[in-house]
Amino acid sequence: MKTLEIPTFECETGNYHTFCPISCVAWLYQKIEDSFFLVVGTKTRGYFLQSAPGVMIFAEPRYAMAESEEGDISAQLNDQKELERICVRIKNDRNPSVIIWIGTCTTEIIKMDLEGIAPKLEKQLGIPIVVARANGLDHAFTQGEDTVLAATTHRCPEYNHRPTNQHGEDVAKHLAVDVAPSNNLFGEKNKSNRCNLVLFGSLPSSVASQLNLESRRQSVSVSGWLPSQKYTELPALGEGVYVCGVNPFLSRTATTPMRRRKCRLVGAPFPIGPDGTRAWIEKICSVFGVKPEGLEERENQIWRNLSDYLEIITGKSVFFMGDNLLEISLARFLIRCGMVVYEVGIPYMDRRYQAAELLLLQHTCKEMKKPMPRIVEKPDNYSQVQRMHELQPDLAITGMAHANPLEARDIDTKWSVEFTFAQIHGSINARDALELVTRPLRRRSDSILGCRSLSRQTAGV
Repeated sequence: MKTLEIPTFECETGNYHTFCPISCVAWLYQKIEDSFFLVVGTKTRGYFLQSAPGVMIFAEPRYAMAESEEGDISAQLNDQKELERICVRIKNDRNPSVIIWIGTCTTEIIKMDLEGIAPKLEKQLGIPIVVARANGLDHAFTQGEDTVLAATTHRCPEYNHRPTNQHGEDVAKHLAVDVAPSNNLFGEKNKSNRCNLVLFGSLPSSVASQLNLESRRQSVSVSGWLPSQKYTELPALGEGVYVCGVNPFLSRTATTPMRRRKCRLVGAPFPIGPDGTRAWIEKICSVFGVKPEGLEERENQIWRNLSDYLEIITGKSVFFMGDNLLEISLARFLIRCGMVVYEVGIPYMDRRYQAAELLLLQHTCKEMKKPMPRIVEKPDNYSQVQRMHELQPDLAITGMAHANPLEARDIDTKWSVEFTFAQIHGSINARDALELVTRPLRRRSDSILGCRSLSRQTAGV
């Protein structure tokens, strides 16, 4: 097949056929340890969080539903008084450092003014209240996290790039030679600039530590993460601070520090797979004028350690239906592993934020001599099933709603939601990502071997 040099983008008329974006509560409550999440919506949303991510079982102390009843919907009750009653109880019972309101489809339909109510209650209670819209009308699955982090960005302290002494005096007035901007941005005089890097994206602490270590090996220290483990430890943002994302679904979080806080965005591929992690670190190093060392050897070593998985998937084909906005990064990683990606369905595509990832995808296809996959934004699921029927991929990565129908059509599937909750970032976690990909393929292989063995036994009888 001919390798396409330039990616082609299509947009169909499908809606967001994805998991509900309020699912972000399931992983954000674990990351922000002193927070309390209040989901504002109907009982249906509570049932979803209880049955799907299981949040009520594990996070009961820091999660609650502000249930909208008929009186709320018909405007017979005062929204502010009802939310005040719940938040007062939260403060008395839990006393969190921050209360995060998650707006659902219900709040959008009845036009509930959460942004107007929050400042009044925040002043009254003395607890920060962050409002994040995570309704399925406007957002895809993982964009719930994007809205929470973008809202939290406004609460980050201001970064002061002009140092002061113990008396509060501006040191720059006395030591201009040490702190004044220089044409040599990365010279010895400005060496402290290397620490002004904030990474954004919610990852387990162990994975975040791995990425911190990867950058520290190259003499680039991470000054903070958004979100931080404690709300009271949010990183300082402002002019002179560089921000870099670890997930492709955080486009709103990427633009907010630039527009509101004058930060500079590091446009890098995302650290998924050994290839993506290396490209991510190289881009950060280039911004800070650091020459990376040992990355190629480290990447090659990890690829050698993945040889058992690569034998299973090399030459296999995969089809992404589109669900969690990780599709481009995962497709690039699987092409580097030797797979053929027929189509990448994605609910929403910010080409500026994912520009570096798309460029790496293009280079990966050329390097591996694989065709450039078709990229379809807001795909129509019916049309996708028809295309899969014609292409007959070995594996389909899809939302849970379509897994069983595809399995009935003899197409192996993997739930895309599993990649959202699994630890797949960084070079070390590439095995976990490939474990998810190869499991259905190995299951089919074992099934075929079992049938052959049974037929031999039957023939012997």
